[in-house]
Amino acid sequence: MNAATENRMQKLTFEGKHVVVGITGGIAAYKAAELVSQLRQRGADVHCIMTEHATKLISPITFGELSGHDVTVDMFTNISHWDVQHIALARLADLFIVAPATANIIGKMACGIADDMLSTTVMATKAPVLVVPAMNTNMYENGIVQRNIRTLREVGYTVMEPEEGHLACNTSGKGRFPQTDVILSAAEKILFGKHLLQGKKVIISAGGTQENIDPVRYIGNRSSGKMGYAIARAAAMEDAEVTLVSCTTELPVPEGVTVCYVKNARDLQREMDARFDDCDVAIMAAAVSDYRTKTEATQKIKKEACDSLTIELELNPDILYGLGQKKKGQFLVGFAAETNDVIEHGKEKLQRKNLDMLVANDVSQKGAGFNVETNIASILYKDHTMEQFPIMTKEELGHVIIQKIAERL
Repeated sequence: MNAATENRMQKLTFEGKHVVVGITGGIAAYKAAELVSQLRQRGADVHCIMTEHATKLISPITFGELSGHDVTVDMFTNISHWDVQHIALARLADLFIVAPATANIIGKMACGIADDMLSTTVMATKAPVLVVPAMNTNMYENGIVQRNIRTLREVGYTVMEPEEGHLACNTSGKGRFPQTDVILSAAEKILFGKHLLQGKKVIISAGGTQENIDPVRYIGNRSSGKMGYAIARAAAMEDAEVTLVSCTTELPVPEGVTVCYVKNARDLQREMDARFDDCDVAIMAAAVSDYRTKTEATQKIKKEACDSLTIELELNPDILYGLGQKKKGQFLVGFAAETNDVIEHGKEKLQRKNLDMLVANDVSQKGAGFNVETNIASILYKDHTMEQFPIMTKEELGHVIIQKIAERL
């Protein structure tokens, strides 16, 4: 692998971005350490501001080590640099994250109160603000807190929904600090989303179908579903209403995506057909088994019962072809995983199935295909043009695919 390829593979999500993280005195303050660490690992220049109460729960030294910068707490510790410091951080920020956000800081921000370093710096910033509430369920559901959250949203702040589950106060309910990956996805959308698919409905299939032989065995393929999930994540980032019809349950559902799980080709066909008429874009990234068993055994086939086994197969429905025949204005995208004559096979499939765009890749190439984090793709278009792309992560290719679709809608 050459240096250029390695650089592409190591591309960092937040590279070159300045992120200020405000940590308040909620019990979830310790969870912000993982957020700061992940932001820095992904290339962000991270600066932390802690409230005095936050320092009672976790040491500023922790955030200093994780961010690589001194942590700001007291407005008056270094009075000669106070004005410069809080204004400098406010101006520096490309994104301001308050995590965890207690009822107290939410109330301060909603009312414009600036009485400590964190609230003062938030008031002074022109950067987008991402608020991550975490608190007791009753506090979160309190009418005053909800009013304050509405106020923040009305002035343009992004306020995440807390998760439901077991809380530190030994109760269960809504108020848990979200998973780090969920927060990072929200931050990524704020920084890089361009609203390319705002108001559009997108359905995406992903993963490999499974056709049962008996209750134990099935006919399948090597598809992991990673490419389809990456496309779904990219579409959601661009404000599309995304439904993911997934043949796998092994991957985390992207933030902002509705998922429907299926197993075999007929189930996948039913779900795609049911949603197709109402969608703007349909992307068939799933690897569909061409064949299924003609008869599925109701009990496990025992090897002791026979020296050899013959399984009669029959064709599965061609889902993509069917969608192409009935489309009325939808933008239809297919995939072609080939091992030879990739472009020629791709051109033929594009025309025969009445597609608007086809993503073709040679799965025999190193770094492309199944169960790897990267892909090498060529994109073919209905107007007979084509673009070829170097090796990149599937996440990066997902964004490329969505951008190319948006350009042609």
